[in-house]
Amino acid sequence: MSAYNILLLGAGGRECTLAWKLSQSKLCKELFIAPGNAGTAQYGSNLNIGVTDFDEIKRVCIQDKIDILVPGPEDPLVEGIYDFFKNDDELKHIIVAGPSKGGAQLEGSKAFSKKFMQRHNVPTAGYREFTEENYEDGVTYIKEHSLPIVLKADGLAAGKGVVIAQSTDEALDTFSSMIKDARFGDASKKVVIEEFLDGIELSVFVLTDGINYVRLPEAKDYKRIGEGDTGPNTGGMGALSPVPFADDLFMQKIEQKIIEPTIKGLREEELVYQGFIFFGLIKVNGEPYVIEYNCRMGDPETEVVLPRLETDLVELFVKMHEGKLNEAETKFKEEAACTVMLVSDGYPGSYEKGKEMTGMEHITDSMLLHAGTKLSEGKVVTNGGRVIAITSYGKDIHDALATSYKNAEQVQFEGKYYRKDLGYEFK
Repeated sequence: MSAYNILLLGAGGRECTLAWKLSQSKLCKELFIAPGNAGTAQYGSNLNIGVTDFDEIKRVCIQDKIDILVPGPEDPLVEGIYDFFKNDDELKHIIVAGPSKGGAQLEGSKAFSKKFMQRHNVPTAGYREFTEENYEDGVTYIKEHSLPIVLKADGLAAGKGVVIAQSTDEALDTFSSMIKDARFGDASKKVVIEEFLDGIELSVFVLTDGINYVRLPEAKDYKRIGEGDTGPNTGGMGALSPVPFADDLFMQKIEQKIIEPTIKGLREEELVYQGFIFFGLIKVNGEPYVIEYNCRMGDPETEVVLPRLETDLVELFVKMHEGKLNEAETKFKEEAACTVMLVSDGYPGSYEKGKEMTGMEHITDSMLLHAGTKLSEGKVVTNGGRVIAITSYGKDIHDALATSYKNAEQVQFEGKYYRKDLGYEFK
């Protein structure tokens, strides 16, 4: 295999981890990250380009002779960057590590993904969908539904479009704010209402060429801002891998009942899919159910999944492009990996940016994976709600978490907050 010029799209912790992993590959010639952050600059060249500015992305791909495009976040995939490349004579030779616009509907539309699961007998919660047109039916449905009840904005809402209502009044208020008040803009013009599944969650990831797939390490993330899983949802406060309850038997069930029917379904429906599938799962009475699909890697799960993946990621992308993932073998580190996310005061609500970060030179035995950071006058400053992920290895998750927590105290910025109870349910 020859070496490749790679363009990675995105600016978060997921992209910093992807940049770290891609840059280690013997097949990576030059790495560019658009727009990147203060951390990705260590691994390649940051380019000041938005992830959905397809024309500018095209210009850079031609100028820098890009061979592989890796879209980190969901937006460019849902907006059809794969199709944009494959329908352009100057770009169609480039490997795109992501699905077509049709395939990306798995994440882009909750209603599409629920119907897809029904068609292919993939276990998921019972549901109905509602719009302005059948709003009153939705009100009746909520009033008659058992509690708690889950309301999801149909479109992309940056991981925040899901509300688990504990009372009928809360559900009705949420439903009204989503549809009548456009709480999530166009994303909540359609709302999916589904039964609440009571269990324990985990995230499973595969890379597929549309026929074959390889599984990556599984992970568990922590969405809520407060300890003991309280308070509002965030983009993720930390993650751990491996997941203690995901034993061989349970993972076999996931492969047979969820992963294989999903990939077979994509193939049968002729949805072009070459890229990652993220399965957001819940274990209920020993059985796996799908809460959601994502058409890319998760964040902050990537910050523990890729550090545990020993296989060359660029090599996997090439095999994916050739339709030969059946010939690939993935190796995982035996060690556990855990990440703790440091966030800005006020997140997931309003917060200030531009706080100077110090103490990073004192970090030992951990990786610093930048999320919301940027370089300003030679200094690293905060530039987002989730600021930096601290990932560590250990003999088990508790050992790895202890190292991450020790180093979380070293990194300083005004208003720093992090959850101190990750892995609490496994003690």
